Amino acid sequence: MLKKTLIPLALLALTNSAVASPFDDLAQVEVLPGWRAANGDHIAGLRITLAPGWKTYWRAPGDAGIPPVFSFNGSQNISAIAPHWPTPDVFDSAGMQTIGYHDSVVFPLTVHSNDPSTPMQISGRIDIGVCEEICIPVSLDFDALLPASGTRDSAITAALVDRPMTQAEAGIGHVVCSVDLIEGGLGVTAIFDLAPLGGTEVVVVESGDANIWVSQSRIERRGTQIRASVDMVHHTDDSFGLDRSDITITVLNGQRAVEIHGCAAS
Repeated sequence: MLKKTLIPLALLALTNSAVASPFDDLAQVEVLPGWRAANGDHIAGLRITLAPGWKTYWRAPGDAGIPPVFSFNGSQNISAIAPHWPTPDVFDSAGMQTIGYHDSVVFPLTVHSNDPSTPMQISGRIDIGVCEEICIPVSLDFDALLPASGTRDSAITAALVDRPMTQAEAGIGHVVCSVDLIEGGLGVTAIFDLAPLGGTEVVVVESGDANIWVSQSRIERRGTQIRASVDMVHHTDDSFGLDRSDITITVLNGQRAVEIHGCAAS
């Protein structure tokens, strides 16, 4: 099952002060109106189309990327929106690892309303980073009507299908995370069993707190066991607590991915 992050509109409206970029021709946004599900939720999408040779980033962009930030200011008859993330690619840019998408990407959206029997107006902005030789922040505005009926969209469906496998689907059992004090922060090591995905595997660890910087993983594989170690440092340099249940671990190999939510104490 997909982990569904439900975000109230008030929390998705934090980028209201962003201004339009002079580089908007590098990327375009299109609302895919989608369809109304049987439970009253609306399934829509935002399609980002990039200029040839440019790429944009995943929610955990790596060493030098800029993660997308969604704002839905101005939306009507919408109470909350849950974005979904298609499986990203891993790039090596001048020795730095970045994670994201090239050419185009569709971000599916599960849209919630207190009155799903009537149309919904989705309005707002997505702030992204686009990179070729250099990285540039771009702000893209959108506004569209989500009809009370609608039809299934193959691009949205494909993006929903192109998701990481769940822990259960990948056959992963017990997952543990050890936590140690390091200078300025915490060292975290995740340990779990996963059959090799093939090729070069990358493990991304997310803390669940945007104020915590997480280093690139140091990976050790022994047969089916993976040990992935990262350093975590709070942006304010203050001491901080870590909730293991908020940790997300994603294993990528360029074609497939596995996503794990939470880990136990070792």
